[in-house]
Amino acid sequence: MSLAQLLADYGYLAVFIGSLLEGETILVLAGFAAHQGYLSLTLTLTTAFVGGTLGDQIFFWLGRAWGQSLLDRLPRSEHRVRRVAELLERHHAPVIIGIRFMYGLRILGPIVIGACEVPLWRFAVLNMVGAAIWAPLVGGLGYLFGDALGLLKVDVKQVEGLVLALIIAVAVTFSLVRRWRSR
Repeated sequence: MSLAQLLADYGYLAVFIGSLLEGETILVLAGFAAHQGYLSLTLTLTTAFVGGTLGDQIFFWLGRAWGQSLLDRLPRSEHRVRRVAELLERHHAPVIIGIRFMYGLRILGPIVIGACEVPLWRFAVLNMVGAAIWAPLVGGLGYLFGDALGLLKVDVKQVEGLVLALIIAVAVTFSLVRRWRSR
């Protein structure tokens, strides 16, 4: 199965599932695939918006339903939980909008926000605003990366496998370094 067929068959599903969780890498790749014509940029960004919004709403509800008992099961995250709660007290709206941009808080953040009993309507509205900023920003980076390669006169079709592997390698390396530094 070719890369083009794989993207055509599963690209939007991968964007949706990736956006439910921490979907930056998959969204950058999807933006690049959209530049190459394998996916629609509009449909990719819409799928990421829906997946990102829904994922954070689910984690918010988990925090609302099981709050502190759920957070007590994550003792290694105690510092981050306390930090999110402190920031939430001072900067309510910016924290809710920006939590998806904070490394290591994409899943934990909405759980903490739910546990802090932020009103559902407030979280839902600010969550959608955050997703509406996040999806085109992150997906657009992948698209612009493809554009930049075109400006360099690189025949992207010939090196697209290498480019995708490079994007994945950079994302994995970045993630591993951040986790190593946090320990």
